[in-house]
Amino acid sequence: MFWRPLLLLTLPVSLLLAACGTGGSVPAAGPDQVSIAASFYPLEYLTSRIAGDHAVVTTLTGPGVEPHEVELSPRVVGSLSSTDLVVYARGLQPAVDSAVDGQAADHQLDVNTAINLLRLEGDGTEETQAHEGDDGHDHGNVDPHFWLDPTLYQKVGASIERELATLDPAHAADYEANLADLSRDLTALDKDYVEGLASCASRTLVTTHQAFGYLAHRYDLHEISITGLAPDTEPSPGRLAEVTAQIRDQGVTTVFTEPLLSDVVARTVAAETGTGVLILDPVEGLTSSSAGTDYLQIMRANLSSLREGLDCP
Repeated sequence: MFWRPLLLLTLPVSLLLAACGTGGSVPAAGPDQVSIAASFYPLEYLTSRIAGDHAVVTTLTGPGVEPHEVELSPRVVGSLSSTDLVVYARGLQPAVDSAVDGQAADHQLDVNTAINLLRLEGDGTEETQAHEGDDGHDHGNVDPHFWLDPTLYQKVGASIERELATLDPAHAADYEANLADLSRDLTALDKDYVEGLASCASRTLVTTHQAFGYLAHRYDLHEISITGLAPDTEPSPGRLAEVTAQIRDQGVTTVFTEPLLSDVVARTVAAETGTGVLILDPVEGLTSSSAGTDYLQIMRANLSSLREGLDCP
């Protein structure tokens, strides 16, 4: 039924096992399954929940690898031509974008086409359409971290379900049922966030990396990031002084750092301002230090950190 998985089964074992670490994994599937490559963890989780047993879903970003900086080996890039579908978010991972253009242009799903991305304007954000037609994919200065808003994450899940139903209509009813189950979980998560963050003493969210704009936008918080979208940038002395002043002026008690990033900057700012440091996970990947084994568990751990750091009753 699916010729690409059958082709893939003929590839050498060495090729199937290549691409650990920063190279990700090469998809492999049985003759009655769909073969799917997801670009990084949030899309792997969504796709796996919706596909169920009807697909083998693998990720191109290995555990503990910062998704923005992933590199793909030539073997992994070449193998994408033999998958049934590549699910990715255009503009987040340049190496993946290039691989899709070269090997999977006719069997790819750019999930950004399903939602409105937030365009960054100075200190705040402004909602903008991710794409206008098919005339290019340069998002400019937009925030790619849509999965931190469960309602947008659910919309992306719906787009994946539609793609799978088209690709594999024999199992369309199962994909629809799996999406309904996932949607219930995400609706409950969103409800917990709305209620849990409704009456916090502070609504200012100070983060190391500008990854939480969607979460702030959804739950009426204001994010102040020490660095910008690029997680590995060093803040200037001027920026550090500016954030320090904002923390003091707004009575902030907590600086949030991330499990995949060094906490040196956060702890430096915290020491200067007398604030605490807590973990807030952008859920870009799973590691041994993750506060849970899947997206839902980590997001609920994030809610606990937010409630503590923002002094929510």
